[in-house]
Amino acid sequence: MTDVNGTPHNDLDKTPIQTPEQLEATRRLSERPVGRFPRVPGYELIEQIGEGAYGEVWLARDQRTSKRVAVKLYANRRGLDWTQLNREVEKLALLDASRNIVHLLDVGWQHDPPYFVMEYLAGGSLEEYVNERGPLSADDAIRIVRAVCQALVYAHGRGILHCDLKPANVLLDSSLEPKLCDFGQSRLLDEDSSSLGTMFYMPPEQADLKAVPDARWDVYSLGALLYFMLVGKPPLRTEELLQRLSAVESLEQRLDLYRAIVTSEPPPRAHHRVQGVDRRGLADIVDRCLRVNPEQRYSNAQQVLDALKLHERRRRNRPLVALGGIGPGVILLAMFFFAANAMNSAVRTTEENLTSRALESDVLSVGILARSIDHELQDRMDELVDIAADDRLRQAIEAAERGEWADRARVLDFLDRMRSNVDERRQRHGRELDVSWFLVDTRGRQRWRSPFDPGTIDADYSWRDYYHGLNQQFRRGQTPDSVTPLHEPHISIAFVSEATHRTMVALSVPVWNADQTAVIGVLARTTHLGQLLSQYEFSIAGPESVARTIAVIDSRNGRVLDHSRFASNDVLEKAVADGPSAHLKIDDETTKLLNESETGSIRLAAYHDPLSEIDPEASGGEWLAAFAPIGETGWTAVVQERVASVLRPVNQLQAQLVRYAWFAFGVSGFVVASMWYFVLKRVNEGRLRFTKRRSQPTNTPSGDSA
Repeated sequence: MTDVNGTPHNDLDKTPIQTPEQLEATRRLSERPVGRFPRVPGYELIEQIGEGAYGEVWLARDQRTSKRVAVKLYANRRGLDWTQLNREVEKLALLDASRNIVHLLDVGWQHDPPYFVMEYLAGGSLEEYVNERGPLSADDAIRIVRAVCQALVYAHGRGILHCDLKPANVLLDSSLEPKLCDFGQSRLLDEDSSSLGTMFYMPPEQADLKAVPDARWDVYSLGALLYFMLVGKPPLRTEELLQRLSAVESLEQRLDLYRAIVTSEPPPRAHHRVQGVDRRGLADIVDRCLRVNPEQRYSNAQQVLDALKLHERRRRNRPLVALGGIGPGVILLAMFFFAANAMNSAVRTTEENLTSRALESDVLSVGILARSIDHELQDRMDELVDIAADDRLRQAIEAAERGEWADRARVLDFLDRMRSNVDERRQRHGRELDVSWFLVDTRGRQRWRSPFDPGTIDADYSWRDYYHGLNQQFRRGQTPDSVTPLHEPHISIAFVSEATHRTMVALSVPVWNADQTAVIGVLARTTHLGQLLSQYEFSIAGPESVARTIAVIDSRNGRVLDHSRFASNDVLEKAVADGPSAHLKIDDETTKLLNESETGSIRLAAYHDPLSEIDPEASGGEWLAAFAPIGETGWTAVVQERVASVLRPVNQLQAQLVRYAWFAFGVSGFVVASMWYFVLKRVNEGRLRFTKRRSQPTNTPSGDSA
């Protein structure tokens, strides 16, 4: 099926006029189609330009004036709804004075077939124009909808409701000026008979065979029409909804489904994203027209037209407002430019001074930390050396060796007592305890451990670095035969505990025989590196306003051995998720600087914490950092301080100055805006009064005025 402009339509795009029973009756009636070129008195038919349920629309030439006209022939007269035909002709005749409504030129009711003649508009329908060229600009859409509003205001002023407003019923002339047509579904304001519009253009309350006509029906259709021009399709229309509606055969069921769709679907929003549609202007007008509740819409087309005029007036005033604000704005911006430059220069100088002072403090702190850790390790090593030199331990080990360690009670008793004494002394001084103590024999088998662990006793640990002191770990059970127990006190390479996943270190010393010619065992103690850090964390980290973080790294490969953030279980779990924290390393450039430094000490003003990979919230961002070597261990202590914390005072001062500046700017802007508000108010009021004085002497209805 095609419309008056020859554009094909889906059935849902047509106005439902008859019930299914009426349609069936119409199909049973004999039809009398017109020949290819029917004859109409006084008109020369040129070509068929449209086809409908009751006949055809022809382009013709008025033989009297030679003007082109459109002739609507009702060829299928046996199925013709004469009431609808009479209604359309009567309304067109009544509204003939409006320049925004298609003019009725002639009627031939007694002719066979009946016809009436309208003015011909060469631009075709608005629907055809948008379908071919795409959505209109906001300016063109406003121009067209204003003309349609004027046509509706004129019709409403004469008591006529259109009831079927849609793009197919808006025709365009050669200058693309719109005119409203097709009043076949129109009703008088005092009529109580229902009138159905077109799906996705009529409001939900109109989709009811018992509905009473209301001017707000046309308001909703106006919003849908404007939405169509801006977006290119009617609101809410999708292929899925079309299929659902098409699947319903009964007209009443289809109307019920349409009402349910319109009332339940979210309001359309695509027009908000169209260029040139301001959210508090044109978009609001469309939204209010398309409200599901008729009480929330504009009451009539005149209110829509007033809203469009107000929107247009505000748009015209925007350049004036902008121009009025440019002068004072330029002065204010110039003042703020010079003030901002001066403030930024002062801020940069202050930041440099604060950064330098903070780095000096961090260098002192990391030096203290490195020396303290080295002293702590040496103190623990000295305790082991003293115990290993005790003749009672030597004698107990030799006795156990002779019995192949079947009787090791003397060894256990002595070492348990020594461990207990050391722990008591450390507790009295508030120092951290070791994780474990153990003794291995000359073959690397563990013969004693505190705390006791049956899974490790007599197991082979000759592959561990704390046994042989070669600064490497062999694979379990694959220790070379040439490996012997260490001969000097040794701090092992750091390793990861299988139980706690924390980095640990073992301090081990050899136990010699009586004449110091052979090693008979290795005594060792282990501790978490985190325990070493925790003893100094509070004193080094400082108050909350400073918020330092401390760490230990292996300066040879940049690996993070321990970090104060490892005390958090969440961070530790993330650190070992891809294997123990060996993958956490400082960047290569920092590692290179450490190895190239003669003293092993460096400072960085822009340091990135390796933990930022797994804990970006607490460890991300830039830090100040100072590095210092820990004795001869090959480790480096790190004290880092968040740059944001160091610069917080100056940032707070800067923020305060910015607030004062914005306050001053706001006061100045308020004064300027207030002045222009009253100026524009007077301008708008003056224009309104001028319009009223111009319109009083004329008899032209307001809806038809430009």
